[in-house]
Amino acid sequence: MFHFFENRIDFTKRPPQSAPPDNLWGFYWHFIRQAKGLFIAVFALGFVLAVVEAVVPYLIGRLVNALSRTSPEGILRDAGPLLIAMVAIILVLRPLSTILFRLLVNHSISVSFTSMVHWQNYWHVVRQPLSFFQEDFAGRIANRVMQTGRPLRDTVLSVARAVWQILIFGAASIGLMGTQDIRLALPMAGWFVLYGTLLAVALPRIQKRSRESSEARSAVSGKVVDSFTNIMTVKLFGRRADEDAYISDGYRHFNAMFLRQQRINTLYVVCLVFLNAAFLVATGGMAVWLFSLGRIDPGTMTTALLLATQIVSMSGWVAYEVMGIFENVGTVQEGMKTISRPLTLQDRPGAAALQGQRGEIRFENVSFAYGSGEPVIRNLSLTVRPGEKIGLVGRSGAGKTTLVNLLLRFFEPQEGRILIDGQDIAFVTEESLRAGISVVTQDASLLHRSIAENILYGRPEADDDAMREAAAAAHAATFIARLVDNKERRDYEAHVGERGVKLSGGQRQRIAIARVILKDAPILVLDEATSALDSEVEAAIQDSLAFLMEDKTAIVIAHRLSTLQLMDRLVVLDEGRIVEEGTHAALLERGGLYAGLWARQSGGFLTPRKRARGERV
Repeated sequence: MFHFFENRIDFTKRPPQSAPPDNLWGFYWHFIRQAKGLFIAVFALGFVLAVVEAVVPYLIGRLVNALSRTSPEGILRDAGPLLIAMVAIILVLRPLSTILFRLLVNHSISVSFTSMVHWQNYWHVVRQPLSFFQEDFAGRIANRVMQTGRPLRDTVLSVARAVWQILIFGAASIGLMGTQDIRLALPMAGWFVLYGTLLAVALPRIQKRSRESSEARSAVSGKVVDSFTNIMTVKLFGRRADEDAYISDGYRHFNAMFLRQQRINTLYVVCLVFLNAAFLVATGGMAVWLFSLGRIDPGTMTTALLLATQIVSMSGWVAYEVMGIFENVGTVQEGMKTISRPLTLQDRPGAAALQGQRGEIRFENVSFAYGSGEPVIRNLSLTVRPGEKIGLVGRSGAGKTTLVNLLLRFFEPQEGRILIDGQDIAFVTEESLRAGISVVTQDASLLHRSIAENILYGRPEADDDAMREAAAAAHAATFIARLVDNKERRDYEAHVGERGVKLSGGQRQRIAIARVILKDAPILVLDEATSALDSEVEAAIQDSLAFLMEDKTAIVIAHRLSTLQLMDRLVVLDEGRIVEEGTHAALLERGGLYAGLWARQSGGFLTPRKRARGERV
């Protein structure tokens, strides 16, 4: 039975391609419609349970009348059908409806529906462009992705089990009382009017303050994750007090926002307490007055008092649920800021896979600027022939890494186009484009997984032997054999920590190089790939990289110009333009920008003479 209900939602199926709408109702419906049959069943069962809860006090009232008019010997004869109806409702209908309601809520919606929302949020956000993640805290993005599923689910369930049920219960109760004497229904009708007014006044304020509280919680979560992610910097600079103050400011703001939210919640409950007290007194007074006039019988008065007591009892629970609804709505609204953003830089309609890669790359009149800033690349044209090895040279900020990011289509040029083997990369699929390019960057970031999983990320279908050969080629096998993590996992099964923090910079770089060796793509990009290595290991890996670059088109960026001397061609950039091209020797002979950079690296940082010992500066 459990298995049946637990498999009503397949949360792993491919999500809708469109982004969730950025309006609240549209955002909710985007997810609810994928399980609308289950939610319809929940509301239908809520309707049944609410009617049952109203009918039971009514039947008790009828039983009171029957008992007052019948002798003990004739109770079964005169009230038999009434007793049978009560037994059927109390022992059969209500338990079965409650059990079915809990099965749907606990096993079909609470787990699988929430997992579906989490999965689809992740699926959508992870497809955002690189700039999306560069503009926000990773912790805040993750918090919004993970925090939205539960409050979205709870909002709908709270409406179904609280708001919906009290509305149906109230309507049924008013109807039952109205059939006896319309005046008996007036206190309950008035209670609903005043309760609705209270909600209309309080709930927008609860929603607003809940959203502010959720935003403050996400902000402080982002700050904490940022501090933990950069814990080495925090400790190296001895700024614990400053960091404590920075984080405590975030908590102080969150605490202030949460207290503001709680104040309005408390005022709402206080008003409800007085409203309920007035309602009970009004119902009791009306029932006694009508009974004194002979307009109602004892059973009807009993029913009225039972229904009023039940409404008051339910109202406290409903008040709690309603506050929860608007707290959850505020959380969902805050999460929508991240989740509902349309995807950009996606595959265009009809995009095809990159075909037959020989490795020719052409930049044609490419210009690019970040946002509304100054252009970083200015009308640049460059052709890299199949199998050619070029080095990109220039001062920091000249546009070298930006050019590589454009090639990888992390950003799109505002003008011009980029072609690989004659195919405009704007019209090929991202997956096929990046599958054809291997990249090693200066900041070799690893996944918090095993060494083997990190290397196999380059080619998951590769076997164990190929993975180990790649590690050996990257001169990583020796140190991998000595690794043991805190769970006693060894060598290739050892986990590396978040972003590879358990490894040194050189070790991370060698794992990244092993991953690229295993991937074996036709185009190779090395962006300061050996910057974290010592000279001995760098010399050894240079041999591996030279082997790796054979029969491949290679673009190499390195500030240590000595590593570029064997390139087929050097391309010198300055302020986003190509200012020089040629071999190392030809550029030195020309005496231009490259020659000046070379002169400074090969001796320009040395002091002009040695100071005598004891000489004052």
